[in-house]
Amino acid sequence: MGLSSTLSNALGGMNASQRGIDVVSRNVANAGTPGYHKQSLVISETSFGTSAQVRTLALERAFNQALEKQHLVAVSNASFYNIQAEYLDRLQMHLGMPGDDNSLDTLYASFENALQSMATNPNDLTTRADVLNTAQALVEQLNGLTGAVQEMRQEAESQISNSVSELNRNLRALADVNVRILDLSQDETSRLGLMDERDRLVASISELIDVKASYRDDGTVALMTESGVGILDVEPSFFEFNSGGTLNAGKLYDSDPDANGVGTLVMRTPSGLEIDLVAKDLLSSGRIAGLIELRDDTLVTVQNQLDEIAAGLAQALNTVTTDGTAVGGGGAGVPAGFEIDLSDVEPGDSVLVKYTDSAGTHTVRLVHSEDGTALPSPNAAGEDVIALDLSDQTAAAAALNAALGPDVTFSDQGGGVLRVMDDGGATSTITSMTGYAAASGDQNGDLALNLFTDANDAAYTGSVDGTDQMVGFAGRIQINSAIVADSALLVQYDAGVSLGDSDRPQFLLDALKSMEFVSEKMTALSDGGVRLSGSVSDMISQMINHQGNVVSKAQSLDSQHMSTLESVVTKMSSEYGVNVDEEMARLIELQNAYSASARVVSTVQELIDALMQM
Repeated sequence: MGLSSTLSNALGGMNASQRGIDVVSRNVANAGTPGYHKQSLVISETSFGTSAQVRTLALERAFNQALEKQHLVAVSNASFYNIQAEYLDRLQMHLGMPGDDNSLDTLYASFENALQSMATNPNDLTTRADVLNTAQALVEQLNGLTGAVQEMRQEAESQISNSVSELNRNLRALADVNVRILDLSQDETSRLGLMDERDRLVASISELIDVKASYRDDGTVALMTESGVGILDVEPSFFEFNSGGTLNAGKLYDSDPDANGVGTLVMRTPSGLEIDLVAKDLLSSGRIAGLIELRDDTLVTVQNQLDEIAAGLAQALNTVTTDGTAVGGGGAGVPAGFEIDLSDVEPGDSVLVKYTDSAGTHTVRLVHSEDGTALPSPNAAGEDVIALDLSDQTAAAAALNAALGPDVTFSDQGGGVLRVMDDGGATSTITSMTGYAAASGDQNGDLALNLFTDANDAAYTGSVDGTDQMVGFAGRIQINSAIVADSALLVQYDAGVSLGDSDRPQFLLDALKSMEFVSEKMTALSDGGVRLSGSVSDMISQMINHQGNVVSKAQSLDSQHMSTLESVVTKMSSEYGVNVDEEMARLIELQNAYSASARVVSTVQELIDALMQM
């Protein structure tokens, strides 16, 4: 090998060593920089006859596509469950633990105990005041919990809006990075830096929504959701969130745009296609999906349970039960049945009819609604419900005969009386007919009392006309102002009744303990499919236990997915991160190689000088 070849080899070695030192220096300088992937120099050995030398082929960055995709899934899931746990932790603070001073079960127990004391000593002013005070504390807690739930729903709505803006910024930035990566005029160091930025942006996007990334050979990346909707190819899609304004218990999500009361999230593709991501249920994880679930499902379920409890409180105390009057019968084959006076019927009042026929036993609840007629539909208590206008007994009887005949017959008896008769025992038998109505006054002879009322002291009837009265009732429930002004009404159910009469206090206490309810709305199956049922006390206990379980589950899932993310990040740090000790050892190796190559150059220079002097 001649001197020129030796010199060339030595210079090649020096160049390779110098570039390697530059790479090591860059790695060490970026040790600890978030998102930085360590770099390495690809060196190749070439030979020509008896001569051999090294040359640098490319600059590479540590990258594992499978690990990156695993990281994106972990980030999306962790973000989804983290935001859920964060909100539910706050909700638990408002609800309190069972037995806490301000928890619903403690406040309800205090109210029930106060009623018990009043039933024992109705003439005592202090005892009656205690009933009102404990009732007010219960009402204020229901009002406060409703306010807290709706405040969190509003906050979720605002965070969705902010997250969508952040998502659009990141998508535009990523699209720009893709374009810059394709610029071949850049040096390798700049391109690798852009790829680090690319991966940081993809991870930020996956924190907001679930994404699948396709890494191309040219260094660019394409994104789509887990459901397969493309959000970035050459151009990014645009996400648009239209806020629903100020939220309340009545403003809920509905797939019908005209009935929807919350903000909508639409994705517009570069081609102009618009997709409603919530209606199509296309987001499965990420912060935005977590916030949408909180706003539309999790917190709405809490509100529904609060409303059920508030409605139970009102109806347990204000429901007047009237047994139908038996009519007919008296011999074989003679039709028999019952009739009931509906002349003072109000929206939400109902009549429960029980009968048997050839098909079995039936329980039908007729609910007075001025909005019109509805065909039978089962409710949570297993009753067939027919909502119709009971104030027009002729039309009501015709509608009921069409829906339930021919084995039972309804008829208008005039004067507001509705009658139901069997067929004389041939195939049907009317078992009972019972009316349920809210008390119409405070001193009209009824033991029932409108202690808990709706806004403006309106009686709670459970009316379904217009807006369902139960929706948001926990936020509106209040103490009847007339009773606050005169606590004697807690005892005196009619003019002249002695303050020592315990009939009304005992009735209220017994009704509160005995009247049972079944919630119309069931929680999601993922949360156990819970339906509140039983007395008011039972429903409160069930709600607190259920929400405690929901919070516990959210915390467990948050911890589980954070642990998974930390495991993936640790693996990425091991594979991508800079080990300073290793880099320093590599630096010493490169310095030695550089020194050796420099020594060869020096020796060749000496030989050339010697030759020139000959």
